[in-house]
Amino acid sequence: MSIKYQLKKINDQFQENASPRALSVLSKSAEKLAKLRIEESALKVGDTLPSFTLKNAVGEPIESTELLESGPLVLNFYRGAWCPYCNVELSGYQDILENIHSKGAQLVAVSPEKPDSSLSLIEKHELKYEILTDLNNDLAKELGLVFSLDTELKDLYKEFGIDLESAHGNQNFELPVPATYVVDETGRVIMSYVNVDYTDRLEPEEVLTVL
Repeated sequence: MSIKYQLKKINDQFQENASPRALSVLSKSAEKLAKLRIEESALKVGDTLPSFTLKNAVGEPIESTELLESGPLVLNFYRGAWCPYCNVELSGYQDILENIHSKGAQLVAVSPEKPDSSLSLIEKHELKYEILTDLNNDLAKELGLVFSLDTELKDLYKEFGIDLESAHGNQNFELPVPATYVVDETGRVIMSYVNVDYTDRLEPEEVLTVL
């Protein structure tokens, strides 16, 4: 089953059950985000991925230079464990993880959530790849992926029970736009997928085609 099919089911159900106010807030937020043109300004094909060191779910530092020593890298940015669309996408990558490894590549996923949230996510979805913490969205900012939540969206997230302050360990109220990159051994970006519509994601199988 494609992840796009699963994502559509989730979104259709949300659209049916959400209040008119919630739908209005999300719609206005999406319009504001589109005006930022993040898809145009973010890291793209031909650019070089900045070197990074991020901690994994058990607090160990993971360096991009070490990841790239063994071959290409698939780098996925997601919003958080609270996001059902992200969970579908992350599970989709787990389904093809062996295929990624068979092509000599590594896969890591990145979010601004603290390691304890990442560990719970790994256990819940039985993920066998590294989930890294991008504290304060520092790496995502360097790649041009970050946006700030406005007051209405902050309030709506709180109503939904999404506690970004606790999950991120700060009061920045910033999130990365979902994005997937494939980077070759030299650090050059050979595939870029950035989409401000968080309900739509790249089919993981497309990464295999690029690899």
